[in-house]
Amino acid sequence: MAEEKRTKLYLHLKKWMEIAARDYDMLSEGDRVLVGVSGGRDSMALLDLLNTPMVFLPSFSVMAVHIDPGFDESYKGYDILEKYLKDNAYNYVMDKTDIGPLAHSDYNRKNPCFLCSRLRRKRIFEIAGEYGCNKIAFAHHKDDIIETLLINMFYAREISTMVPSQAIFKGKYHIIRLFAYIREGLIKKYARERGFPVVKDGCPTAKVSKRRYIKKVLDELEKENKDIRENIFKSMRHVKTDYLLKRNS
Repeated sequence: MAEEKRTKLYLHLKKWMEIAARDYDMLSEGDRVLVGVSGGRDSMALLDLLNTPMVFLPSFSVMAVHIDPGFDESYKGYDILEKYLKDNAYNYVMDKTDIGPLAHSDYNRKNPCFLCSRLRRKRIFEIAGEYGCNKIAFAHHKDDIIETLLINMFYAREISTMVPSQAIFKGKYHIIRLFAYIREGLIKKYARERGFPVVKDGCPTAKVSKRRYIKKVLDELEKENKDIRENIFKSMRHVKTDYLLKRNS
């Protein structure tokens, strides 16, 4: 391993990534892990860290997959990302699609993010099957888990969130989120430290999403209570079901 990676931040992220993996039994000997790489800092950091020696985890192989949503023909992120993956000798799949324009078309204006996410995941599952990958790693972090809880409460009228490890298709695949214990700010800091290439998000609704709104709400609340996010995260492990609304049988 290159010595430049052995910073305090690198060691901190590796520690909590491995703790999450062990707590939720995310990885087993011989797993083939498909890493979703959007080109954003979070997914670049996940790919980078998964391709370094593990201390407490079994051996596994890693392949990166990038689903190009096809928002704009002049969008250069695809070429930037492919050059980075090739230069760093990663195993990877680059898949060009029209998912973005389709999800934002006239007949689907009300919920473009839902359809875009669904179609991208469908394609990722197909690629996982083609390459024999049984684990699919996404770079969702602690902040994403907290925000998803509030998004589902505010807009879906349910109490639920992302889980660190999730079996799908009757256990054929497992979605794993190794950054479940790590705050977004630390991941962004690591990305800057490592100097990953900057790939712009071509999504036309990225700046007005429900997630961005929830993030702003939490930022405002943290001005008065710096523990807001941490308290919400911990509350998901302290659910008092006797004090939730339920109908009499």
